[in-house]
Amino acid sequence: MTSTVLAPAARRLAPLFVAFVLLAGCSVRKYAINKLGDSLASGGGTTWSGDNDPELIGDALPFSLKLIESLLAETPDHQGLLFAASSGYTQYSYVYLQLPAEQIEPTDISKATALRDRSRNLYFRARDYGLHGLDSRHKNFSATFKDNPAEAVKVANAKDVPLLYWTAASWGAAISISKDHPDIVADQPKVEALIDRAYQLNPDFNHGAIDMFLISYEGARQGTQGDFVGRCKPHFDRAVRLTDGQMASPYVSWAENIDVQKQNRAEFESMLKKALAVDPNSRIEWRLSNIVMQRRALWLLSREDDLFLEPATEPATGGSPQ
Repeated sequence: MTSTVLAPAARRLAPLFVAFVLLAGCSVRKYAINKLGDSLASGGGTTWSGDNDPELIGDALPFSLKLIESLLAETPDHQGLLFAASSGYTQYSYVYLQLPAEQIEPTDISKATALRDRSRNLYFRARDYGLHGLDSRHKNFSATFKDNPAEAVKVANAKDVPLLYWTAASWGAAISISKDHPDIVADQPKVEALIDRAYQLNPDFNHGAIDMFLISYEGARQGTQGDFVGRCKPHFDRAVRLTDGQMASPYVSWAENIDVQKQNRAEFESMLKKALAVDPNSRIEWRLSNIVMQRRALWLLSREDDLFLEPATEPATGGSPQ
């Protein structure tokens, strides 16, 4: 999970919203809406991403997301609002729906299924906002993309990378929780086209966010040969380097996506201990993300005996990512 993108508007949200409500003229209202949209996508704030209380943020996010949608009803092609909607719904769905669904599934399958269904629905909402954003920048993008994804993404440029990434992230997340929906899984080549084009245009985007996505995705990539670990390792190394080892996400992702599948229990423990060793206060803009991922690391460690067939042994030497 990368840092929350709704944060930049927090300090300016109230006055701009009041202006939107009070100003009657259509052009003035649209100006106010556009200014708010610009604020939502401007970057630089840590009011949300730097918070140390994930539950507080989870309670507040739905209002912000619905505010974004109300503004999009007025200016449906605003790039900042479309970006905020796509990224915001993706992150909300992952942290506050998908992860809880996984945690309660062993004791309450019905509730877990309901949470997962909600999560899938919001992932698709995020995907659609991302596609709308690409359509507003490139005429008929979605129509072309539907028939020939690899060809359609060639029109994208460096300014499209944020939308390419969040559209792929939301779509890929929906696929990951839909293994029993073959019609959804069939869209995997579209996710690959989006994320590969984003990586081609800006591999360092958002401190290695694309690399973090690919750590978990390479194992499912279609039409590839050889051990997927060899494809994941460079992405892990780059993600750690681009975050100066101060983000827990790469370690957690490697542990649950590589070590569990390879049944490498010693490395699993090592990766999660590295995630827990990250100081959430070392980079305030990543504090919320690190707290969430460290909670997940602890949960994964609590399930270790369920995830591995062999009992714990002395840590293996050599072969582990550094």
